Order: sequence, then structure tokens, then C-alpha cells
Amino acid sequence: MVDVFDQVEEELRSDRYKRLARTWLPVAGGVLLVALIAALAWWGWQKMETSKADKASIAYQRGLESLEANNPVGADAAFVQAADEGNAAYKALALQHRAGIAVEANRIPDAVELLDEAAAATRDPLLVDGARWKAALLLMDTASLEDIQARLEPLTKEGRPFRAFARESLALAQLQHGKTAEARSTLVVLKNSLDTPQEISQRADVIISSIDAGTAPNLKPITEAMGAAEATAARAAAARPQGGQQPAPVAPARP
Repeated sequence: MVDVFDQVEEELRSDRYKRLARTWLPVAGGVLLVALIAALAWWGWQKMETSKADKASIAYQRGLESLEANNPVGADAAFVQAADEGNAAYKALALQHRAGIAVEANRIPDAVELLDEAAAATRDPLLVDGARWKAALLLMDTASLEDIQARLEPLTKEGRPFRAFARESLALAQLQHGKTAEARSTLVVLKNSLDTPQEISQRADVIISSIDAGTAPNLKPITEAMGAAEATAARAAAARPQGGQQPAPVAPARP
């Protein structure tokens, strides 16, 4: 009798396993199929992005060589290709180079637009804030103080990479528009900040002393000279973004 019960129990257990297999094997097979498709899609996407990065690297290098050969038309075309085919870093750098070419052609509005696009193309703080600072400098002589402040003040926040440069530019804009008291406050903060480079701190100190001595009306030549120097720096920086370093050609997945 024990053997009979064992046999019945074994058959019931076998039937139950068969039912479970019929129920779950198709599900498991579907999950595995989806996983396989996802893996193949990921592999294909990575391969495509790597190929795009390689093409962008070649175009970017061709743009740099065209600049060295004094061929701005060829350089601009190459940087257009690098921006279209590259990752976020390539796009931001290529757009900044295109802005530099526009500046040399005295197409300042186009340069500002390209720099704004470069800032929106990536999340890298150096590339973002660098492009925004350069755009603000190019607008110093034409835009309103409100527009300049709207561009520069976010760059002066704690931890921003161009903080000191943006604050100095903001003070110059305030002086340029006759806002002496506001400019002095900005310069005092700039001078007393621990992360301010020494040469910027010294320039701030000179202007603060001039304001305190009542010679603020004589600051116009100083601010114009400094503004011209910063505009020149913006032109050079636009042509050589963040040291002109070329991004790694096989970094496709990082925006």
C-alpha cells in the first residue's frame, strides 16, 4: 500500500511540474528573448556612437588644422560636421570654435548665438560656464546692464569654475553703466574671496581705491581698457575653448 501511495504522489507531483512548466517556460523564454534583444540593441547603439565619435574626432582635427592653415571656411565646415556627429563634448567645443570664427569675421550676434548653443549642448561646468562667460563679454558694449547681469550672475555662484572672472566682468558692466556703488560691492566680494586669482584681486583693489578716492569718473578709460582686454580674451578663448584640448574620441555615452 505504501508503494501505491508513493506512486500516486509521484504522478501528481509530475503532473504539477508539467503544468508549471507549460505555464512558466513560455514566460521565461520571452524574458530571455527580451534580454537578448536589449543586449543586442545596447551593443549596436554603443557601436554606432563609437563610430560617430570617431568621425567627429576626424572632423574636429580637420577643423583645427584648417584654422592653423588660415582657412576659416574649411574650418567652419569641419566643425559643423564635428558638432553634428559628435557627443556633447565635441558639440560644445566645435560650436565654440565656430563662435571664434564668427568673431574674427565680426559677426558678433552669430558668435553669441553659437556660444549659447555650446552652453546648452553639454553639462560639463567648464564648457557651459566658459561659453556663457564669453558670450556675455561679447555683449558688454551693446547689451543692457540687465541682460549682462542675467548672463553673469549665475556664473558667480559658489563653486562655479569661472566665478571670479564672471564677477569681475559684472563689476565692469556696472561701472560702465554708472552703477558705482553696486560695482564697489561686487569688487569687495571679489577681492575678499579666497578663490579669486591674485591678479584679479589686485585689479579689484585698484578700482575700489579709485572709487573711494572719488575718482570714479576717471575710471572709464580703465574699464574700457579692461573690457577690451576681456573681449580680446573672449575672442581668443572662443577660438581655443578651454585650452583647445580635444575630447577623447571614444567617449560616446557621456552627455
